Formats: sequence, structure tokens, C-alpha cells
Amino acid sequence: MDLLRILVSRSKPYAGYVLAVVVLQAITTAATLYLPSLNADIIDQGVSQGDIDHIWSVGRVMLGVAFIQVISAIAAVWFGSRTAMGLGRDVRKQVYRKVTAFSAEDMAKFGSATLITRSTNDVQQIQMVYMMILNFMVSVPIMCIGGIIMAQREDPGMSWLVWVSVVVLAVVIGVLIFRLMPLFTSMQDKIDNINGTLREQLAGIRVIRAFGRERFEKDRFTESNKDLTDVSLRIGYLFVLMTPLITLVLNGATAAVLWFGGERVDQGLVQVGSLTAFLQYLLQILVSVMMGTFMAMMLPRAIICARRVAEVLNHEPSIIEPTEPAVLGAPRGEVEFKGVSFSYPGADEPVLKDISFKAHPGTTTAIIGSTGSGKTTLISLIPRLYAPTSGEVLIDDTNVSDIARKDLVQRVSLVPQKPYLFSGTVASNLRMANPDATDEELWHALNIAQAKFVDDLDMPIAQGGTNVSGGQRQRLSIARTIVAQPKIYLFDDSFSALDVITDQLVREAMKSSISDATMIIVAQRVSSIMDADQIIVFDNGLVVGQGTHNELLENNTTYREIVESQVAHNE
Repeated sequence: MDLLRILVSRSKPYAGYVLAVVVLQAITTAATLYLPSLNADIIDQGVSQGDIDHIWSVGRVMLGVAFIQVISAIAAVWFGSRTAMGLGRDVRKQVYRKVTAFSAEDMAKFGSATLITRSTNDVQQIQMVYMMILNFMVSVPIMCIGGIIMAQREDPGMSWLVWVSVVVLAVVIGVLIFRLMPLFTSMQDKIDNINGTLREQLAGIRVIRAFGRERFEKDRFTESNKDLTDVSLRIGYLFVLMTPLITLVLNGATAAVLWFGGERVDQGLVQVGSLTAFLQYLLQILVSVMMGTFMAMMLPRAIICARRVAEVLNHEPSIIEPTEPAVLGAPRGEVEFKGVSFSYPGADEPVLKDISFKAHPGTTTAIIGSTGSGKTTLISLIPRLYAPTSGEVLIDDTNVSDIARKDLVQRVSLVPQKPYLFSGTVASNLRMANPDATDEELWHALNIAQAKFVDDLDMPIAQGGTNVSGGQRQRLSIARTIVAQPKIYLFDDSFSALDVITDQLVREAMKSSISDATMIIVAQRVSSIMDADQIIVFDNGLVVGQGTHNELLENNTTYREIVESQVAHNE
């Protein structure tokens, strides 16, 4: 069982705390079981015979036992809470580390919404049920079994009431759990759905407003919210039903004890104190079963959550670190594709088909083609965001799959198609590429990227860079890549939000400052790549042309069509 495996494996660092909880819960339960016996002794021996000394003597013992019970109960809850909170922290950390090791393919398989839910809500459910197990796993069986033994000791003639009450309560609990299990499974799916819908709407709020789709998106969220509400209400109805049913069983058992016990007292078969103790033991038995019920109610949802968390923890990333990384020499920055093909999981046809070319240090290689031709996929293979289906991607004559991640990021830096900035400052965002970069290096990178709007490195940046424009985000992303000082620069349509003049200034500044590096640029505008040392033309995942601007203009129909669609033919 996934839940048991997670609880056992993550509890090892807290073995001492768990042992303390077990001991303290045993002491608490033993004290609870001993108190009704002392109470019966006071009634039968002290009150009935008027022995005040006996009452005081037994009363002092009861106070001592009660004091021990309270102290041990408090300590048990403290140790249990510490253990459960620590387990939740450790599981969240493991899920986070696993997710951060996922490739883009793995992230697409799970989806961001469900990964967020699994690392927060699902882990919290596991944490809660673990705390209940620690609090009840010892007390419930001891109190139930001990209560049965003590009740039979007080009055064996009414022991049948105990068994009838326990069986009736167990049947009620079993039916409720059977109904709750599929509802909890559905509930977690609904939480995933509403998280995904809300996340998508918040990320695309500008698009929604631009097309006036607020009403449609509101209805879509309302529908997801209603689905979750309906499932939650069905679960709530069962929980509401549980309380009166358990109360009915408890009150029915109490009435039965008083009815049949009263007759046995009249017949002299049992004393009043013993009858009182028997009633208390019966209630303790039923309360222990009820506590077990609450824990059992939490188990179905926790089992579903543990199964979902285990799916993440047990998932093997599609791209793994090499067991024996290649020993690399001084970085040169040469990139080579050898017969590379790539297919997305479940796709009918490959996105890239038998791609072969070289990009040499100190040169600029441009990639151009129609939308959907595979340009972004191609450039993503170099930093190993995806792994090629066949063929090899080489950096300095070494397959990227044999290069350790830490060595790869020192040689390759990517400006993605959708630049993303993190909440903080300009300096904190730029230093993501190089934490040891000086202020002078940051300003140098900003000057190359033409980020003249920055007048202070402590200028605040909102999450996602929403407090700056698209062009400013691109320039800050370009500056961040320059701060890394890699040997291979990858620009995935990273100049699209810049005007022609700024675009030219950035490229000229980079050409003069990082002339010894390899630059690979994915672009849509011909004006951005006319000066490239080689231009690779893509069409439907194939290389249909390779050469300089003038060579392709003369010999390649696809490239000429792209140029003619953007500028006049004589240009």
C-alpha cells in the first residue's frame, strides 16, 4: 500500500518520537481504563458503607492517576504533532526535488495543476491522517480490548451488550467508508480541475479581457467550482449522517445498560458501583470505536492522496543524469547535430526528421521557418530539456546525454520564447545566471541588452515580470543570459518584442562583446538574421536550406518566400 510505504519510509528519522508516542498513549489509555474501577470502588466500598477514610484514600489515587493521564496525553499529542509535521515537511521536500528533476516532457505528462495539488493538498491529507494514527493507533485497540476485559470483569452477565453495540457500530462504519472511497477519489480529481482552470485563467487574464471572454471563463470556473461543491456536499452528507447514527448507537447502548442493569441490581446480581463502571467501560469501548471510525474516515482520502504522491515519487524522469559523466576539457562552444529526430509522446509523426548541421565557435547560426516547423523543439535539445528520439546532439564532440547538468549549464544558456522573471529585483533575477556576479558585470550585461529603463539594480520585479513590458522582459532575459557568460548562447525568438533599431543595437553589442561564443538564434524576422554566418531553413521538421542570406536568397525557394513576405524583393 502506497500510504503505508510512505509513512514507514519517512518515519525512520522520527523513530524516537514515535516510540515516545506509543509509550505515552499506552500510559494514558491504561489510566483511563483504571479510573472507572476506582470510581466503582468508592461507590461500593466507600459510599455504601459510609467509610470516609476509604473515599479519601481511593480519591487521592484517582487524582494521581488523572494527573498522570493528563500529562501523558499532552506529551503524546506534542510528540505526535512534531512527528506528523516533520513527515509532511519531508514528503513535500521529496516531491519538490522530484518535480524539479522532471524534464519538459514529464511536466507535460502530469500537468502543473496536479503537481501543485499533489505537493500541497495531498501531502497535507497524508500528514493529517498520520497525526491521527499516532494519536489513536495505540489508544484505540488498548481501550477497546481493555474495556471489553474490564467490562466483563465488572459484570459478565451483560457482556452480550458490548458485542451487540460494537457489531452494530462496525456495520454502520463499514457502509459509510464503502460509500466515501469513490467520492474522495472524485474529489481529488475535481481539486486538480479547479486548480488548473484557475491557474489558466489568471495566466491568460489579458487574453480573456482582450477578447471579452470574461462571461465564458466565469461560467467555466463556475462549472468546475460546482462540480467540486457537489462532491464535497455528498461527502458532507455522509459525515452529517454519521454523527446521529453513532449517537443513536451510544444512547441505545446506555439505555440498554440502565434497563437490564437496573433489573440485575434489583436481583442483587451486581452492585451499583459495578453497574456504573460497566456503563463507563461500554462508553469507552464505543468511543474508541468512534475514534477509530474518524481515523477510518480519513483513510480513504489519505490512501488516494498517497497513491497520487507515490506516482510522482516513483516516476522515473525521461531525462536522467549520467551515472558516469564525461570528463570535459576547456569549453570551445561547438554544437553539432547528427541525424537527430524527435517525436513527442503520442504524436503520429516526428517533429524533427534527420537534422544534421554544425555551429562553430565565434559564429552566429540562425534558424528560420514557418510556425510549427520544429525550431523551438530543436533548440531545446541542446540544453537537454528534451532528449532526441534518435541521433546525437554534441557539444565539443561530447553527447549532451553524457554531460553532467552542472557542466551543461556552464556551457549553454537559453533565452526562452516566453521570457519569465521571478519576483524580487533586477539584480536577483540577473544573478540567477551567476550568483557571484558583481554589480559592474550586471550593468555591463544590461548595457549590452539595451535595458536603459533600469536605473537601479534594486528595481522591484513582480512575479512573472508583470510590472514591466514584454520588450523589457526580453531585454532583462537577454541580460540574464549574458551574465552567465556561457560558450553557447541560445535565443529562441528572443527579439520579437523589440523594435528594429533596438534589435540591431542589441545584436551589434553582443557581436562586439561576446565574439568568441557560439550563438544560435531562432527568429521570425529576416532582418534579425541577415548578418548570420549561416542560416538554416526549416519546413515541417526538415532542413530545406542552409547557407548565408545571399546564397539562400538565390537558391532556396522557401527562404525566398519568407523574405518576400516581409520585405520588398530588391532588398
